Amino acid sequence: MPHGDPTLLFTNAGMNQFKDVFLGLEKREYNRATTAQKCVRAGGKHNDLENVGFTKRHHTFFEMMGNFSFGPVGTVGGTESYFKSLAIAYAWELLTSAEWFGIPKDKLYVTVFGGAEVAPPSGGKPGTVLGVDEEARGFWVEQKVPNERIVPIPGLKDNFWAMGDTGPCGPCSEIFYDMGVAASEEGHGITSPPCEFPCECGRYVEIWNLVFMQFNRDVSGAITSLPKPSIDTGMGLERVAAVLQDKVSNYETDLFTPLIKRAAELCGVVQEQEESIEEDIYGAASLRVIADHARATTFLITDGVVPSNEGRGYVLRKIMRRAIRHARLLGQERPVVLSEMVHLVQRMMKDAYPELAGPSFAHVPQIVHAEELRFNNTLGIGLKKLQEEFAKLAAMPDAGQFVSARKETVPGGGDTVEARIIRLSGDLAFRLYDTFGLPADFMREACRDLAISFDDSGFEEAMQEQRTKARASWKGAHKEAANPVFAKIAETFKTEKDFYAHGAAAIKDKDARIEAILTKAGPAPELKEGEAGEVVLDRTTIYAESGGQMADTGALYDASESRVLGEVTGAYYPVAGLVAHRVVAKETLRVGDRVTVVADAERRARIMRNHSGTHLVHAALRNILGTHVKQAGSLNAPERLRFDFSHFAPVSAEELRDIEQQVNDEIRFNTPVETEVTSLDAALATGALAFFGDKYPEGNVRVVTIPDERAPRGFYSKELCGGTHVHRIGDIGVLKIVGEQSVAAGVRRIEAMTGIGALEHFQKQAEVLSQVAGSLNVAEDSVLATVEKMAATVKQLEKELEAQKRKGALGQLDELAGAAQMVKGVKVVSAEVANVDREGLRQLVDSLRQKLGSGVVALGMPDGEKVALIVGVTKDLTGKVHAGKLIKALAEKVGGSGGGRPDLAEAGGKDTSALKSTLSGVPGMVEGLL
Repeated sequence: MPHGDPTLLFTNAGMNQFKDVFLGLEKREYNRATTAQKCVRAGGKHNDLENVGFTKRHHTFFEMMGNFSFGPVGTVGGTESYFKSLAIAYAWELLTSAEWFGIPKDKLYVTVFGGAEVAPPSGGKPGTVLGVDEEARGFWVEQKVPNERIVPIPGLKDNFWAMGDTGPCGPCSEIFYDMGVAASEEGHGITSPPCEFPCECGRYVEIWNLVFMQFNRDVSGAITSLPKPSIDTGMGLERVAAVLQDKVSNYETDLFTPLIKRAAELCGVVQEQEESIEEDIYGAASLRVIADHARATTFLITDGVVPSNEGRGYVLRKIMRRAIRHARLLGQERPVVLSEMVHLVQRMMKDAYPELAGPSFAHVPQIVHAEELRFNNTLGIGLKKLQEEFAKLAAMPDAGQFVSARKETVPGGGDTVEARIIRLSGDLAFRLYDTFGLPADFMREACRDLAISFDDSGFEEAMQEQRTKARASWKGAHKEAANPVFAKIAETFKTEKDFYAHGAAAIKDKDARIEAILTKAGPAPELKEGEAGEVVLDRTTIYAESGGQMADTGALYDASESRVLGEVTGAYYPVAGLVAHRVVAKETLRVGDRVTVVADAERRARIMRNHSGTHLVHAALRNILGTHVKQAGSLNAPERLRFDFSHFAPVSAEELRDIEQQVNDEIRFNTPVETEVTSLDAALATGALAFFGDKYPEGNVRVVTIPDERAPRGFYSKELCGGTHVHRIGDIGVLKIVGEQSVAAGVRRIEAMTGIGALEHFQKQAEVLSQVAGSLNVAEDSVLATVEKMAATVKQLEKELEAQKRKGALGQLDELAGAAQMVKGVKVVSAEVANVDREGLRQLVDSLRQKLGSGVVALGMPDGEKVALIVGVTKDLTGKVHAGKLIKALAEKVGGSGGGRPDLAEAGGKDTSALKSTLSGVPGMVEGLL
């Protein structure tokens, strides 16, 4: 999961963790790296989900290996960064050397960028024309790669990489492996003439992509060379494993074969038999789907994602339900397959990924099994809904659910008849798919059995619309390269952060220098009175927003602190280590000016109490609910704290009391809060917890500890945290939990107040209690019993009132029956009824049908600002008058919709003014049906 990057749904490439480095937003203590990155491609722009299982190389979860160099070329910190020549040499050596992979050179081909026009993002203007990357071609020749195996590929699709419409970009060089004629999906070399590279039939497989990040593209489309060219390469472990194990498909490697075998066992099928019917959906494809999706499920949940109906959780749910569906296709309808598969994934991969052996995995099987049970139930509901829709289609041949109406010649005669093809609309099918998880394949098969057409094109249109919405919801704020002004300043110094100091020194900084000013127009030498802009100081006591803690506010003063020079409304980090202050100038501010920076002390104190309170709540949750609890977001504001965490059940009132009690016991213990700066490894080794969504450097992490000599490890809480905290935990005063709720499936939220905020909450609650007691004329300790007694009385009175209404409605029975009209020998009652609820209206319709013996009843009533309608037809007349069809026609007249059985149907509407005229038209409508 991509921590600290809201622009990404999932980590989908090895370079994601270095994006801020490439953009200039962050600096590392090293300038080259090699990685093995967990990746998922199943949502957003990079979505391989529908292909997984049906191709040789598509996966949801995969491991991307890569090597990186962050310019400039030269020695930094004892290591030397590199560019094209060494990147190509390293790649060729690793792949072909007998000391390493030993892949035969005559099985490899390489591509280089073949040139293209790089147009501006807005279009309409000619762009920069880039030629063939002859430099890369030359370096491949130096590695003794034959010219005929170096192929330039023109265009921007395959051999040119860009981080976005603007920003870093550059040519690529890809390495392909010749899998042989057996891998051709078009039979080249077997059933048709052999092909040559770069044929895309499946024979030639890309195994490594080398990205040469050497340009920057601006909004005008201009291409300029980067001062710090970088290297970003990616090699899929699964593909290389297939090459080294001499397999055509990734699924034939030892990464997948144990999983496929276990899936077959759990589904009760023979793997070899399933592979022999590969062309059928019930074949080995389903086993591959289960194997792949079990890996994605295991890692996503271990990383903190839980099944839900939005965002990452929605994609996880789709992955899980697709695996469960394929188990059902193989005949296994019991909810056991996926929850068993995750155990094997853990055993196979825990050595490489130790988090699978820790507490993060402990509840994965339980979460998966709960989803299996939920999906089974949902599927049952979905199938029932589908049957109801089929019944409506069969009962309403004029409902507009047709593919076409065509003329057909009657056999043996010249007459023609009109044949209608009943269709399940794509929009409706998608709603069943999206709301109830009913797979399209299930619906297609059910339609085929009933000779109903399935609207594939409409379904695909609805699917595409949903994908578009999903992509839009996860675009986030596109990360641009760091503003050159901020990036330039960050090369020479970092803002000295004095908000960590103690006492007055944490609130006030004298003699701070203005290093830079930015306005909407760009860098500026000054900020005039009344203007808003961003001001960079060499030192500050203003906390910049990060880690869930809101930014400080405050002011800039002159040296005497008698004149306010600017109001500080917030602060943030434009690049790592640099604080930009959002300022509204009260007097003209100039670069080079010296100012006194003062943070709002009271606001800071409130935030500090809430932030330290968040640490206490987190620790108490893990103590009482279990160590599976992981932070899923937080907000530390002056008014309250908010803490989101992973937990798959509501927190009970008793558990909330225990959490609150434990936190306040710790506050009363009043230990001093300790902070230290150490390496990431050292911090984690001592038991420090890392927060969700934060990124930490390998060195210089800040550890906040709340000691407790009573605890086995000597502390109550220890977390990596860059926020500001109270000096002694007793400074919080008191913490009061004011809310607990669900924010997504498997994610709960606690809201609480501390210190003055908690006192204000207590006072408000006490005032409300006093007012209620006064209104009831009872003592405060008698309020609850009095309210309970009143509620019981109200409930009883409501029952009696409803009974009286129904009795009154039935009292109209004789009058309504007597007003029946005869229409072609059929009794028809149509009337508006008052002072009755829906249940009373139903009883009145039933009673009228019984009293009439044979007839049609249509009753309506105002229901607030809406209309309620019910139609009843005696059994002997349903062949001529269909209650469902009649109610549908009536509903349209009052701006609503409805339907139902042939003998009884209900509807609602919005137009109360049309109720009388609608009901008066019932006899005429019935006459047309008789």
